[in-house]
Amino acid sequence: MALLDYFRTDMLPHIWCPGCGNGIVTQAIVRGIDALGWSQDETVIVSGIGCSSRAPGYLDFDTLHTTHGRALAFATGVKLAKPHLNVIVVTGDGDASAIGGNHLIHAARRNINITTICFNNSIYGMTGGQYSPLSPSHSYGSTAPYGNIDRAFDLCELVRASGASYVARGSVYHIAQLTRAIQDALAKPGFAFVEAITPCPVYFGRKNQLRTAVDMMRWQKEQMIPLRRAEKMDPEELTGKVIIGTFADKDLPEYTDSYEALIEKVRREVEESS
Repeated sequence: MALLDYFRTDMLPHIWCPGCGNGIVTQAIVRGIDALGWSQDETVIVSGIGCSSRAPGYLDFDTLHTTHGRALAFATGVKLAKPHLNVIVVTGDGDASAIGGNHLIHAARRNINITTICFNNSIYGMTGGQYSPLSPSHSYGSTAPYGNIDRAFDLCELVRASGASYVARGSVYHIAQLTRAIQDALAKPGFAFVEAITPCPVYFGRKNQLRTAVDMMRWQKEQMIPLRRAEKMDPEELTGKVIIGTFADKDLPEYTDSYEALIEKVRREVEESS
């Protein structure tokens, strides 16, 4: 398969647990890159720390495996230094919304041309199953043995309100829709964000009566509601459901373009005054 050209095959097989959906999200990213014809030499993939952040290790691009929560800070530096590069951030629900939450808000506010894919498995899978800011209320984790009383972020709404050009949510069960959303995000100038809901049967599933990957995929099938359908439903009908679809798709000024314009403006002013 031509898609294998995008992988470091010597690093396979991967280390993700059986039933994990991270490989499905990774292939959706690769399919989006392939559809757009992006050069591997001009594409940079940046990750932080976590299960999702292992993905760049399997991908044959220039990659950065950075510190926890700081992927967007590193990616911003790459994009400002070399604006012509295609920059993708791969992050997890804890990585993006907890320690990295401030970077996420400000990257969206700046509307810098970076595509961020958040692998949301609703748990800190790599470090033992602690609950994250995206764990549903009343779900269980190793740090919530009696149930999580926190309300979960609606991360798409947070990013949309912060000023991103493109925001969408999909799931690995609805893979065709997720792949299209990722491709659209990659093609969109400005900050683009896709929340990819992915199963973690080992840590989240077995603590929350979803013990197998099949159980978790069935849950996605039954609980995910397309946005157009959700708009016609009553709030009571949407209780416990997760809305998938595109929440923002706007043309807005992009940060590196504005930055380059500022540099040129200052350069002209200096030349005129000398």
